[in-house]
Amino acid sequence: MSSTITQRHQTTNPYEAKFGYSRAVRKGPFAFVSGTTAIDTSTGKVLYPKSAYEQTMKIFSEIVMAIEALGGTKQDVVRLRMFVGENKDSEGVSKALKEVFGSVAPAATMVFGLGFVNSDMRVEIEADAVIL
Repeated sequence: MSSTITQRHQTTNPYEAKFGYSRAVRKGPFAFVSGTTAIDTSTGKVLYPKSAYEQTMKIFSEIVMAIEALGGTKQDVVRLRMFVGENKDSEGVSKALKEVFGSVAPAATMVFGLGFVNSDMRVEIEADAVIL
């Protein structure tokens, strides 16, 4: 009986080492990207603390890089979970979603009113992909 190999993608994001998780994991055709925020990995500081749109664009860039590191593309993303601190930020998050993933049209959920590990974070996003 053969077992499916697990691939892990890790970055220099300080939260990965602090909390002990991988940015993304692939098992078979399935890839899962952990909750991703807009962090400058060289300083650990949150980027764009006043702009949900800019944070979301940075997050989507990190998510696409993680999927690519595991052998996929953004077209392989099938689901996004977007956690947003305040309702007023939905417009910026939605705008970035349409710009980056509009042609892919993954299943998506947006949840509001959450606190994050850093008060400068406005949004955190998870992604799932199927890489064939």
